[in-house]
Amino acid sequence: MTKSTIVMEEVTDPEELASARGDDDRFERNSAWLQAHIPEVYSQHRGKCICVAGEELFVADTAAEVLAQARSAHPEDNGSTLLRYIPQKKMARIYADKWQVVNVR
Repeated sequence: MTKSTIVMEEVTDPEELASARGDDDRFERNSAWLQAHIPEVYSQHRGKCICVAGEELFVADTAAEVLAQARSAHPEDNGSTLLRYIPQKKMARIYADKWQVVNVR
């Protein structure tokens, strides 16, 4: 078993902080765009990977393809792109941590 080390650093460089704030702002705009268009995006692109960059939708069969499209069209959206896979079928899904699930009767 290997040990992993976690290192926390405080970032104080004004340029790096401004860049991170810009990434956060772009991500929030991309997220808001997706939320506003979810019904049509999910109904039209089942079984595909989608990416939102520059408040624009990109669709492809693989994550690598869709990221390449988005990065080509919006290189300024570095790290703030929104990537999703839309399952082929619409169904209820249960997300759980297997170690936290308890029997309820």
